[in-house]
Order: sequence, then C-alpha cells, then structure tokens
Amino acid sequence: MSEMITADLVDLDLSAQSKDEAARSLAERMVAQGRITDLDGFLADVAAREAQMPTGLDGGIGIPHCRSEHVTEPTLAFGRAAHGVDFGAPDGPADLIFLIAAPAGADDAHLTILSSLARQLMDEDFKAALRAATDAEQAAALIRGDAQPAQEPAPEPEQPATRPAPKASFKIVAVTSCPTGIAHTYMAAESLENTARDTDGVELTVETQGSAGFTRLDPAVIAAADGVIFAHDVPVREKERFAGKPTVDVGVKAGINRPAELIAEVREKAARGETSAPATSSTPVDNSGESGDGYGTKLRKWLMSGVSYMVPFVAAGGLLIALGFAIGGYEVADVKVETLLNSFDWGSTTSWAALLFYTGQAAFAFLVPVLAGYIAYGMADRPGLVPGFVGGSIALTVNAGFLGGLVAGLIAGGVVMAIQKVNVPAVLRGIMPVVVIPLLSSIVVGFLMFVVIGKPIASLQSALTDWLNSLSGANAVILGIILGLMMCFDLGGPLNKVAYAFAVGGLANPTDGSLKVMAAVMAAGMVPPLAMALATTVRGRLFTKAERENGKAAWVLGASFITEGAIPFAAADPLRVIPASMAGGAVTGALSMVFGCTLRAPHGGIFVVPLIGNAFLYLIAIAAGVCVSAALVVALKGMRKPAPETLATAEEASAVPESKVPAAA
Repeated sequence: MSEMITADLVDLDLSAQSKDEAARSLAERMVAQGRITDLDGFLADVAAREAQMPTGLDGGIGIPHCRSEHVTEPTLAFGRAAHGVDFGAPDGPADLIFLIAAPAGADDAHLTILSSLARQLMDEDFKAALRAATDAEQAAALIRGDAQPAQEPAPEPEQPATRPAPKASFKIVAVTSCPTGIAHTYMAAESLENTARDTDGVELTVETQGSAGFTRLDPAVIAAADGVIFAHDVPVREKERFAGKPTVDVGVKAGINRPAELIAEVREKAARGETSAPATSSTPVDNSGESGDGYGTKLRKWLMSGVSYMVPFVAAGGLLIALGFAIGGYEVADVKVETLLNSFDWGSTTSWAALLFYTGQAAFAFLVPVLAGYIAYGMADRPGLVPGFVGGSIALTVNAGFLGGLVAGLIAGGVVMAIQKVNVPAVLRGIMPVVVIPLLSSIVVGFLMFVVIGKPIASLQSALTDWLNSLSGANAVILGIILGLMMCFDLGGPLNKVAYAFAVGGLANPTDGSLKVMAAVMAAGMVPPLAMALATTVRGRLFTKAERENGKAAWVLGASFITEGAIPFAAADPLRVIPASMAGGAVTGALSMVFGCTLRAPHGGIFVVPLIGNAFLYLIAIAAGVCVSAALVVALKGMRKPAPETLATAEEASAVPESKVPAAA
C-alpha cells in the first residue's frame, strides 16, 4: 500500500462536521497530490455510492469509497475526527475515516490491496494504534503495514484437563459482496472468518465477490457444506451453486455487525432440517438489500431493474435519431435503407443524417425487449432473460408497446420462478437453466402474449397514446404538474425514475403528446440543481462553505439534466430544499406543457436545445421554475435560526457582495 497513502494524505485533526465535509477535506488532499482530476466529479461519485448504503461501521469507522473515472490511481486518505462524523453507523459517529478512491478501471492487484485495508479494520489493535498515533507519518506507516500495532501480551495458556473428543465440524460457506466491491465485501468476510475461528465446531469458507472479480469456491467445498450464508447488497453471482442447503440471506452490513448471530441462525436451520434453494426460491433483486422487503418494494426493484438496463438504449437511440433530424430534417425518415446501403454519399449531410437516424432506430428496437428481459432477470436471475426478451419482442409484434414490455417481463419472471420451485432430480439440475427453463417459460410467455393478454394490452397502449395526443388545456397542465412533482420529490430516486421511465417509454412510438411529456420531464428534472446553484450565488451566507462549493458544480449538473446534483443540499436540509424543488418543478412542468414544447432526445439538458420544439419558451419554463425554487429555498432558509458556521460566514462576507462570497478552498 506504499503508493496509495503517504503522510500528506493523513489528517489527524479532521474538523469536519458532516460526512460531505469530511469527504471533501480528504479528497482535497488527493487533488493536491495529483490523484484526482475533478474534485466535484469525484465527490459526486462518492455521494452516489453513499446514497446506495451508508458506509459507517460499528466501532467508530467511516469508509466512504467509490470507483470513479476522475481518479488517476488507487488512493487512500485517512482522517481522525475528535468529535466524530455521522456516517450512518448504528452505534454513532465515526472518528476514524478512510476515503478510498479507485479508478474506474483499477486493476486486480490494486483493488486487492485496498480490500486488505478493509480486513485490517476488523483488528482492534490496528484501530487502537491509529487512535493513538501522534503524527501523520506514523499513521500512514501503520496503514501501509510498515509498522505493526502494539498488542497485549497473550496470557499464559492453562494446562487443559483431559478434553472430550472434538465434535464433527459444522461446515459453512459464505458469499459477501457490496455495490463497490472494495470495502464492505472484505470486511464482512473478515468478520465472519474471525467469528467462526472463535466458535467451537465451526469451519467457514468465504467467497468474496468484489470489484476485481471473484475466485469460485471449490465445488467439493460447497458440496460438503452444511449451511450457506449470503451477506450481500448486489446479486450473488452463480447462485445456483449453493442450491438445496440451509441458507441465511442478509445484507452485507449484517455480515460485519452480526456474524455470530448469522452462524447461529444457519446452524439452527440445519438442525431443524430447513433447506432452501437460493437459485430457485429467491432472486437477486429480492436480496439486493436488507431482508424483509414487502412485495411492493420488490415490485419496484424489479421494474427499476428493467428500466436501468433500458435507459442506455433509449439515450443512445433517442440522441442518434434527434441528431439525424437536426442534421437532415425530418425528411430523413423517408430515405430508404436500400439507398443508404447502396449509394452512401460521404459528402452528403442527408446520407449522414439517415445513417444516424437508422442507427438510432436500431437501438430503439431493443428498448421493449431489454425492458422485459431485465425485469425478468431481476426476478429470476439469468434463466429469466430468454422468456423476458421473447415476451418483449412479442409485445412489439402485437403493438403492445411499453406497457406490453412491462407485463411480459413480470410474466416471464413469474413463470421462471414457478418452474424453479419444482423439485427435480439432481441429475437434471444441470440442464434446467440451459434447456428446460428457457424452453418451457418461452412457450408459456408466447401463448399468454399472443393469445390471452397481448390484444387487451395493445388496446390499452393505443388508448394511452390517444390520450397523450389529445392533451390540451387544463389536462396538459395537470399532467405537467404531476410529472414535475415526481421528478423533484426524491431527486433521482424511485419516484423520479418512474416519471422518467413513463416519458422515455413514449419515445418508443413517438407522438406529439409523448414528445411533450418527454420535454416536461427533462425540464423539471433540471430545476433542483440549477435552483440550488442560483440560491447559493444570490444568498451565499445562508449556506455552508461546502454547500456553496457544491453550488458551483450544480450549475453544470443541472444544465446537463442530472437531477442528483441537488442531493447534497436535500440531504443537509430536506424540509426546505425538497418542497422548494417540487414547487419549481411543478411550475416548469406545467409551463412546458402549456407552451407545447416537444423533445425527441431522452437526455442532454441544454446541450440538446436545438432539438427542442419551441426552444425559447422551453428555456423560459426552466428559468421560471428555477427562480421559484431558488426564491422559496432562500425564504425558508432565511426564516431559520442561523447555524454557527453560517454566522461566521456572514461576518466574513459582510464586506463584499453576497454573490462574491469566496468559496472554501
């Protein structure tokens, strides 16, 4: 770890008051060492990872971390906060904070070294030595492994009396994984292994599925296991290997914080004769977080699984089609494919426009099948892909569109899950996911989509399209308000994604109504970060130094239609920021619909203004919403009692205009 941390990357007197300030303070040290190219871009990646799951751990540990394209080389920064910083750990604030930065394409060796730190954090002597370190070089040496923490002398072993013969070991195999695959994955593994060593009659072997890939457990080890523990926040890969054994399935933090309970639980299940088949009775999405999700939560996760895989196809296809229209006009749709194949003119804008248009159409042709396929995948893992894609393709064939894809994906996943519950002989299990399940599920899905529900769904899709096309007056305004509120309520969360999915679904079969919906959704989604940026500019004294710094980045994020740019503000002050954002989003959504603005591109922000119908009025709608949100958040923040830091900032700023308040270095 010698290249990853130096004394310059250590702060033994970290004075941050929040996790965002702590991350920024440590990241600034990385920037100074040339390890990060874009501070705000990197911090946005850290915040996105933190939003997936808090990185605080019991014992006063905070490990914010991410993989980011803004990192030049794997780097670790350490801060010791005397007053503690809240990273969401159950037992309170963290005083030992490790910021781990890995490049997006980090090699296996570096990621392995970073994961070794995670294992060290399970060592009480290591943590005690860091708390006692007197200078930065000493702390860096401890983390690098150049110095060893002092250990309490081991007590003299007692001469044991004659012991009974040891019982046969209870063998456990475990899998640990987390979204980033750098820290929690290996800390859970270390915690389980340490607890198993201290538990009589238990042997435990762990497979860590981290960012650097994973080494599969020996099939003989799995076959000999008496129980299985899954501690994970992302789908377990090749889960079918563990089928038919007593299984405990929890989030990765439970593996870190409750290892003894998990071991006891799997032993109790084995004693009761409870067996489960993880590949057949549970699913990746079921277990992507803590156990106990209700059906509504699971359904949302299944649908979001499909939408997340669909969006890149929508973005690429929509932008290519929009660029084709921008270059060659709408008449490029009349150019025959045969003309493009046989007489492409390198110097003709029409030929290039037609090329972009038809390439975009090819990407769009995958939209509904990908949606259906990955909804089924979220429900039933890889066996759900074939019937899901087949069902999505049939949805296009029968003109059931986006709604047909949603239904086909859910049916495909449900059919596969039902087939998987059938108890088959061991000799047939090998061909089930490759032959039997795809064959049977595709037949069932095909029958249902062609014969039973395809036509009714197509009629419903047609009615929805007609409704969108007929929107005018008050109806259009109401829809614009609803979409604006949804886009700004959770700033990139599930409700935001539902509104966005509704809009991009209409682009599969674009009509005037669906293009208006897409325009309203993007406009409203740009409002929150732009409004926070404006508010920090005109009333900087109402915001902390960190928020003013985030406000600079929010200009670019908002202009690019990245609603998540407002998350740092909402996290710090949700009761003021979220209502203000929703009000502005509702205004913008309503005005966009009133002005009749249209948009063929599913993303791009101000960079696709040339592709927007009634572009000038569209920008007016956005500006109006931004002003409303900024004014509201300034008014609401002005009514509260100023925080100490804000008072200090106000004193510093009293001699200069508010818009010139210097941001934190």
